[in-house]
Amino acid sequence: MNVYVFLGPTMSVDDARQILPDATYLPPAAQSDILSLVEQVRPDAILLIDGVFTQALSVWHKEILYALERGVPFYGASSMGALRAAETAAFGAIGVGRIFESYVSGELTDDDEVAVVHSSAEMGHRLLSEAMVNIRASLAAARDTGIIDEAAHDRLVGLAKQRFYPERSYRQLLADAATTDLDPDTLTALSGFLKTSAIDQKREDAITLLTLIRDQGPTVPGSQRVTRSHVFSAMFQRDRRVNRGGVQVPLSDIFF
Repeated sequence: MNVYVFLGPTMSVDDARQILPDATYLPPAAQSDILSLVEQVRPDAILLIDGVFTQALSVWHKEILYALERGVPFYGASSMGALRAAETAAFGAIGVGRIFESYVSGELTDDDEVAVVHSSAEMGHRLLSEAMVNIRASLAAARDTGIIDEAAHDRLVGLAKQRFYPERSYRQLLADAATTDLDPDTLTALSGFLKTSAIDQKREDAITLLTLIRDQGPTVPGSQRVTRSHVFSAMFQRDRRVNRGGVQVPLSDIFF
């Protein structure tokens, strides 16, 4: 299969290749990356797991619709992939995993639930903050195993949500909780639980998606049509990359 996967901090490419070894792995997607891929390669499927949020323009919804229009299956999970798949599912995008399902159901609505800060590709996209969806999953697991009660769970979720997403971590959450009236012994027990049993929901959803494609292959999307708005046409003629002397450059860079 000619499958392309946009992957970054959610899991390492080496780990992903253990599940789907023949895929082509690309860094987190930015605006025009999906559009360019469809034009240059015409993949059998595009899997979006990670995408940029603030350091560059994010993947645009109409890129996904354009891929579907051209008959390229689009799958999303875990991070930007879950968010964009939920937003375009009505048009044929396929979402996978609990995070996608939470966006579709309306349980989650905010982009910052999956946003994280991470290092550069050269440094392995090392995580520098923790995703809110992972914090929610871990606190739910701590509640379900009796480490914390319902009231403490709700209080801790609120504390984590109040933090700006680059500041979120389990260490910061425990520090914030220590300034409240939450029981110190409970927080000590929670700290131990998080060190050994924290849930990485984003990684679990990515594994689910990669395993699905490995075992079942992609599903050809139904007929779709992208409205050629002025904004879409401008991006298509400006931002999509083309080959020029063996180098991929934005089309606008070779206009004279």
